[in-house]
Amino acid sequence: MCGFTGFIGEVDNSPAVLENMMNQIIHRGPDSGGQFNEGIANLGFRRLSIIDLAHGSQPLFNEDNSLVLIFNGEIYNFQTIREDLIEKGHVFTTQTDSEILLHGYEEYGPKLVQKLRGMFAFVIWDRNNQKLFAARDHFGIKPFYYGQMNGTLFFGSEIKSFLPHPHFTKELNKQALKPYLTFQYPVLNETFFKGIFKLPAAHYMTYENGQLTIERYWEPTYAPEERPLDKIIEDIDDAVRESVAAHTIADVKVGSFLSSGVDSSYVASVLRPDKTFTVGFSAENFSEIDNAVELSKELGIENVNETLNPDECFADLGKIQYMMDEPHSNPSIVPLYYLARLARKHVTVVLSGEGADELFGGYDEYTDTPNMKKFKSLPSPIRALANIAGAIMPNSKIGGLARRAKLPVEQTFIGQARIFEEHESAAILTDDFNNAPSVQDIVSPYYKKFQGQDDVTKKQLLDLNLWIVDDILLKADKMSMAHSIELRVPLLDREMMDVAASVPTRYRVNEENTKYAFRQAAREALPEAWANRKKIGFPVPIRHWLRDEKYVKEVRALFSSDIAAQFFDRDKILALLDSHIAGTTNSQRKIWSIYMFLVWYNEYFVKQ
Repeated sequence: MCGFTGFIGEVDNSPAVLENMMNQIIHRGPDSGGQFNEGIANLGFRRLSIIDLAHGSQPLFNEDNSLVLIFNGEIYNFQTIREDLIEKGHVFTTQTDSEILLHGYEEYGPKLVQKLRGMFAFVIWDRNNQKLFAARDHFGIKPFYYGQMNGTLFFGSEIKSFLPHPHFTKELNKQALKPYLTFQYPVLNETFFKGIFKLPAAHYMTYENGQLTIERYWEPTYAPEERPLDKIIEDIDDAVRESVAAHTIADVKVGSFLSSGVDSSYVASVLRPDKTFTVGFSAENFSEIDNAVELSKELGIENVNETLNPDECFADLGKIQYMMDEPHSNPSIVPLYYLARLARKHVTVVLSGEGADELFGGYDEYTDTPNMKKFKSLPSPIRALANIAGAIMPNSKIGGLARRAKLPVEQTFIGQARIFEEHESAAILTDDFNNAPSVQDIVSPYYKKFQGQDDVTKKQLLDLNLWIVDDILLKADKMSMAHSIELRVPLLDREMMDVAASVPTRYRVNEENTKYAFRQAAREALPEAWANRKKIGFPVPIRHWLRDEKYVKEVRALFSSDIAAQFFDRDKILALLDSHIAGTTNSQRKIWSIYMFLVWYNEYFVKQ
């Protein structure tokens, strides 16, 4: 697990420029660094040693030194691919998983990426043909940013690595803010830095003679297979155990994050590490420590835990947003930051439970709300009367239910967060930031590809394309790498996807539970109480913080500032804060989203 950065283009004193870029991401690889500088090509690498500790330094070369590699991630089937390549005559000089990318590219070309199982972002520079090839893993577990500015192509694991380059122009992308306020994460391919883009998950990129080409090589699909539930449960459990085993390949200590949810509990119970790690808050209902300690005792392993200090959390928000590269208002990034810090004191690699909800149907949003279920169960004459009442009183509760019941999923579901409605964000933003892609502009291209699927599958596929990439996985990578620790996600894997894709919808989500078949499989390793636990998801007491005067004072100061006035109607966002403090509205997530953006902007555009 590492980080890389680089550029294709001419600049004075390129080794020194590249060194400064590498220093921006030293947290991703504190063990060693390396560069390749030749002509227009400049590749920089920071290493966190995991496999073949003595010989895994990068940049790495093939036999005749014609190809140069920088790589972030882990390839879990590298040994199988390595054996195939050796049979074909390739000569390896290390035991690393990295080297199979070089020889694999020699042998298979771009088709190499279709053979890989793992999490990865990498760049290969072809010295003879002056051509760059780069790729990102199937699910987007590892980040990859790129952009062309002033005759230079930038690429790297984090945007902040581009900042020292003299050809980099730092400019805010004005179209990014409005969608962020709805989705809570940076949802556009063009980042908050104008001209800098995310290479989408499951895509590869080539750059030759100044021409950039991007192609998709894989996408998640569902093809349910009818078979007995017992067989489905067996297949899931077998896949989980095999994937956990594959994800433990390392020459360093491996631990596991542990919450009270079924996903991390399942992983921990199969892995049985020496230590599990948990954090929580002292506020009531905002800690999973007790449950994690109890399960760890049952498993016979040690739980290392920490109760977080809200003052420290609030003081570190700027640091956290800086590490995220772009503004992110999922409150769970805060405890995740400290969870990674805690685990790093004991291990270098941790396994976590991300991915099972999206693959196996774990979110409550994949089914109707209790109120919607009641509405749809009403006899048709009563529903007809309710529709009439809704037409007369469109803003009433019954009116909202009646309206949503008629709408297709394509118009009601955008993912696991919906903070501001578009008309609400339009009302608080200044004119410069209202010209942005709409929610439908963002989700419609995906839904068009999902035609013919049932509603649950459509929601899962949308989340696999948007939510998990730019919310769940992004924060997992950035918060773990902030503390130089490798986070692996065995439940989000090609083999796991193949099994999940075969599960009929009724065994993913049904009246009895979400993630139904997966929970049944978890019983093979867990006590039933843990297998059936509802997802809590890193509870963070922001509602308490945003009514605590010492924190509210800081929020109010930023909302009242000239910085805020560039983006928002200050009177309206202050009114939003006041109504929340007074208890007349519950606007905690909206206030938090605005505040996180302003904290991020202050880090990148005011302090620097």
